[in-house]
Amino acid sequence: MANNTHLRVGCAAGFSGDRTDAALPVVQALIASGQPSVLIFETLAERTLALAQLARRTDPDSGYEPLLADLLRPVLGLCLAHGVRIVSNFGAANPHGAARRIQALAAELGLARPRIAVLQGDDLSGPAHRALLQDALGSAMPTEPIVSANAYIGAQAIADALRAGADIVVCGRVADPSLVLGPALAHYGWALDDWDRLARATMAGHLLECGAQVTGGYFADPGYKDVPGLAQLGYPIAEIDADGHCTITKPPGTGGRIDERTVKEQLLYELHDPAAYLTPDVVADITRARVQAVGTDAVRLTGVQGHAQPPTLKVNVCFESGWFAEGEISYAGPRAQARARLAGEVLRERLAGLGPLRIDLIGVTSIFGDDTSRWLDAPASDSNSNSGDGRDDVRDVRLRVALQHRDHASAQRLVREVTALYTCGPAGGGGVRTAMRPRLGTVSCLVPRDAVAVRFEMVD
Repeated sequence: MANNTHLRVGCAAGFSGDRTDAALPVVQALIASGQPSVLIFETLAERTLALAQLARRTDPDSGYEPLLADLLRPVLGLCLAHGVRIVSNFGAANPHGAARRIQALAAELGLARPRIAVLQGDDLSGPAHRALLQDALGSAMPTEPIVSANAYIGAQAIADALRAGADIVVCGRVADPSLVLGPALAHYGWALDDWDRLARATMAGHLLECGAQVTGGYFADPGYKDVPGLAQLGYPIAEIDADGHCTITKPPGTGGRIDERTVKEQLLYELHDPAAYLTPDVVADITRARVQAVGTDAVRLTGVQGHAQPPTLKVNVCFESGWFAEGEISYAGPRAQARARLAGEVLRERLAGLGPLRIDLIGVTSIFGDDTSRWLDAPASDSNSNSGDGRDDVRDVRLRVALQHRDHASAQRLVREVTALYTCGPAGGGGVRTAMRPRLGTVSCLVPRDAVAVRFEMVD
C-alpha cells in the first residue's frame, strides 16, 4: 500500500571499523521526528567481505561484522521500543551468525526477542556456482582456491522482509544504496519499474552510504574547507518523499556540516558515469539533478532520473594469492633521508631474486613514487629534497618495504631483513614494525540476473 508519510533513513556507519558512538544521536533524532524511520549500518567492502570469509574458515561462528555488538548495543533497545527498523550488510560472510549474535545481544540487554530477517543468495562461492563463474570469467577464472564470490544483490528482498514484519534485516553483499532503497520500496509501495523514483531513492542511499563523508568528514581541509566540530561529527539522515526526492540533514547539536558542496562531493563519489550509475535495482542519471540548500545543515536533492535495471549482476571473486610481507623502520636527525635511502638499497640487494619490492620513504616518496621504486636509483637532490638546492634536510623519515610472494618462507625473509637493520643497517634506525598476512586477489564479472536466487528468511 502506498504511504504518503515521509520516510526518514539515518546512517550510523560507513565502513567496517567506523565509529561505534554514532548511532545514538541519529536514533534520537529519528524518534523525535515522529515519522516512520529506518537506521542503516553500511559496514561492508570487497576486502572486508573476503577477510570475513577467511575468518569464517577459522571459526564457523564468525565471519560477520566484528563490531556488530558495539554498534548495536547503544541503540537496539530504543529502536525496538520506538519502531525504528534496522537494515544493514553487517552479515558479511555469515548473515545467520550475525542474526544469532543480535538475538544474544537482545537477551543480554533484557529486550524482547526481535524479528530478524536474513537475506540469502549473494554468496556464489560454493561448488554449485563454479560453472556459472567459469562461464562469466573465462580465462580470468582463478586457478588458486576461491575465498569468496559474491553477487551485488538489490533492494527487493529487503523490502519484502520489511513488509513481512522484520524489525531487523541482516544482509551480506547487497549494493550499498539498496540499504536505503529497500525501506523506501517497502514504505511507499513503488512499482519495481518506477525507474525515476527508484533512481532518486538510490541516490539518497548513495549520499548516506559512506556515513560521515557527506556531513563533512571526508570533506574537511583546514583553511580551505573548514568543518566545525569534527571530533563530534554528526552522521546523516535522509528524509525521502513519495516521489523519491530527499533532503539530507544531521542530528541537532552534532558537529560537521551539510551544505551544497559536501553533498555534491559525495554525490560524485565513485560515480564512473553521471548519466549511468549502475546498480542492481536501476540505472541512475544525475545529469539533471539539482542540489539546493533549504536550511542550516539541510540540502535537498531533486531531478534524478532513472532507467531500466541492468540485465546482469556484478560478482566479485576473491582468491588466494600468496603472502604479503611488509616492514617499516624510522630514521631521524641529520642526513635522515640519506640513511633511509641506503637502508632501502641494502634491502633491495639482500632480497634480490624474490621479485619486485615496493620501497617508499613515507613523507618523501610514498605518494608520488610507484611500485617499481625507481626513485631509489636517483640522487637525493632529485628525490623530493625539501630545500630544492640538493641538501637532504628531511629530519624525520620512515622507510617502508613491501613484497608479495606465493611462498610463505620467501615472503618472511623480508620481515627478518627489515628487523636486522637495527644493527646491520645505517646508523640510528628504530621503531621497526613488520607484518605478514595472506594475500587476496580479486577479479570481477557479470552474471545473468536470473542466475542469482535471492530470498529472505525469518530467523526463529
